[in-house]
Amino acid sequence: MREVVCVTGGTGFVGAHSVAAILLAGHRVRLLVRDGSAVRPALAPLGIPTEAISGAVELVHGDVLDEEAVARAVRGADTVLHAAGAYSFDPRRRGDMARTNESGTSIVLAQARRVGVRRTVHVSTVGALFPAEGPLDAGTPVGSADEPYLASKAAAERVARRHQDEGDPVVITYPPALLGPNDPRIGDQTGRLRDTLRGLTPIWPAGGFPLGDVRDTATLHASLVGGAGPGRYFGPGRYVATAEYLAALRAVTGRRLPAVRLPARALLPVGAFARALQHVWPWHLPAEYGAILTCACATPVRETAPTGGVDARPLAETLVDTVSWLHRSGLVTDRAAGRLATREALATA
Repeated sequence: MREVVCVTGGTGFVGAHSVAAILLAGHRVRLLVRDGSAVRPALAPLGIPTEAISGAVELVHGDVLDEEAVARAVRGADTVLHAAGAYSFDPRRRGDMARTNESGTSIVLAQARRVGVRRTVHVSTVGALFPAEGPLDAGTPVGSADEPYLASKAAAERVARRHQDEGDPVVITYPPALLGPNDPRIGDQTGRLRDTLRGLTPIWPAGGFPLGDVRDTATLHASLVGGAGPGRYFGPGRYVATAEYLAALRAVTGRRLPAVRLPARALLPVGAFARALQHVWPWHLPAEYGAILTCACATPVRETAPTGGVDARPLAETLVDTVSWLHRSGLVTDRAAGRLATREALATA
């Protein structure tokens, strides 16, 4: 059945890939966007032809903090995918994250409820559950981290769970940290990978984090369109130790990428100092308190936790595709991409 799907955040990393998956599944999409000129650059690299974008994508101008714009966007939609969010461990964006992630979620879910949308999918994050006791599952309590991004997503999670408790047809998804090609704005996770390739992160925290591919999470979101009833689903992925992550990156690039790993909790003061310095230092500091905290408190997702039946692709495939895209886009040098630069050159010869 062809659905009308209203998507917020549709020109971001998760949102754009989800929109592409929803369009390829045959549905129509209505995007709530601040800048309509961002739609084509976000979707065209994902294999969506220009005529499909023009014919199957409707634009409503506004953002998630504009109640009137949200009301126009959700009215008449069968499903709402709320993927808008501010994701950054940059402490200077504290206010933006609180407004977009918490207040924006309150407005979108309230308006969807008011007009009787059949299903609203709220895109949360596994970080909204940190720190947690034991493996994560659908019953894991909302987290209590004091880091601005994690705190703002935990606040949004409480909003979504309140709607579920009150009987609204709200679905929550928990994507892991995500990599993959075609990141429209070079988000924090892609940026950390690029910093690693550029030799800017010689010290890594021990521990690890849940990691997945944005294309798999997009497939999950497309599969949830047209369903009924509330639920909670974990985005496809798996817990990856930082040592495993670095080893996999070395293997696909053929580079040494020397790095020292130290206990994550021992590095938290370093991250806290960098967080304080970032308020006055104009350039991005690669030592991020939020990233260190995540490695210190992240736990795996329980094997029996619901994932919507979508399998996670291998880590090596995700890394190859991400690094290759960074290289093709001119965002990393031949040297940084290692042997993948040679592969790209042969592919285009």
